[in-house]
Amino acid sequence: MSSDRGGEAAESQPFDGIRVVEFGQFVAVPFAAQLLAEGGAEVIKIESLEGDPTRRLAQIAPMESRTFLSRNRGKRSLPLNLRHADAAPIIEALLSRADVALMNFRPGLAEQLGLDADALSKRYPRLVIATVTPFGRYGPDSDLAGMDIVVQARSGLMVANGRAGEGRPLSGDPVSADYMAAMSLAFGVASALLRRTATGTGGEVHASLMQAAMTLNNNQMMRVESIDGPIHERSLQDLAEMRARGASYEEQREAQVSARARTMADIYFRTYSTADGWLAVACGSRKLRRAFIEAIGLDDPYAGDDVEDADYYPRLQQSAEQRMTERTTAEWETTLAGAGVPGSRVLLPIEILDDPQAEANEMLYDLDHPEVGKIRLLAPPVALDRSGFRKPAATRPFASETREILAELGFDAAQVDGFVESGATREAGSGSE
Repeated sequence: MSSDRGGEAAESQPFDGIRVVEFGQFVAVPFAAQLLAEGGAEVIKIESLEGDPTRRLAQIAPMESRTFLSRNRGKRSLPLNLRHADAAPIIEALLSRADVALMNFRPGLAEQLGLDADALSKRYPRLVIATVTPFGRYGPDSDLAGMDIVVQARSGLMVANGRAGEGRPLSGDPVSADYMAAMSLAFGVASALLRRTATGTGGEVHASLMQAAMTLNNNQMMRVESIDGPIHERSLQDLAEMRARGASYEEQREAQVSARARTMADIYFRTYSTADGWLAVACGSRKLRRAFIEAIGLDDPYAGDDVEDADYYPRLQQSAEQRMTERTTAEWETTLAGAGVPGSRVLLPIEILDDPQAEANEMLYDLDHPEVGKIRLLAPPVALDRSGFRKPAATRPFASETREILAELGFDAAQVDGFVESGATREAGSGSE
């Protein structure tokens, strides 16, 4: 497969020559595989005979959706019934030439298929086996199924994100735990490949959605026993009492301890309403806090530190909120930039697609899709000089590469005919889409 998927001049990429087999669907493993493809890896995505479930979500072209496009570019696709007896020689051919196997099977399925890390590492000692599980490989919840919203709830990230409505916590649209797991998995694969250059041996890389969610909530994931221990114990007792009496979600959330000082959240690290919109500010140091409060025409000699007067910061908060409504967002952005204070307007996602800052840094690109024309997409999330990561093209139509891939794996035309006829695989037009 050519490494020049983005139409750019052929230059060395970090994963040139690396062959990846992806046994994945939905988000974490497919996006990790797309990251590797953007870095030059040859990725063969193994799909069920019906295709990845995300292909059918509001299709914009036959068997292709926005969701599928967002995490499956730059790959080749091979439909395969993994439980079919005739699939075994195809899997063997794929893995015997592969450097990396990515998988996010539901708990227990990899073992049933003989694709668990223990089995694969014995058969293919140079293979890097990268897996994702919802809750980790061990412990009381290791056998449970889970997806992003479930793991966000279980990990505390949903509450930490602060979105609520109708008296209950809500999940945001971004499946953030999934994407963090994907980034972690890709980093782990790169690390394992680097180690293999010295040892000659592959190994197992694992990421869980739960660990990824906890990583995103890193500020909260700490307890200094001598200081926080008694506070956390009382907080947990209060929480149990509130739940027993049916306290509202907001009451429970507000009662919990926070890693961020109240004055920070109330004045110096928050969003404000302006005359025509909203503005976020972040003042993490005393210097920035002084700069901000002076820039908006107020005074705080304590610069966010604790004071004895319990009403001092509530009064200052009210004054700051009033002051911010007196000018437009753009005016405040100019003022704060001049004072060196980090601040930005709040934009809706649709506005970012034409954002000049994103344009200037090539954070987006236009893909010329053969079926629907121009599609604006996110560029690779990391830049490496000399086009180390490239903007990938869309995958070819579902099941259109079956013969080509199987021929490259060493199967002749008659064998491929047999695989298709037996139902181990399929090619375009051989089954219902």
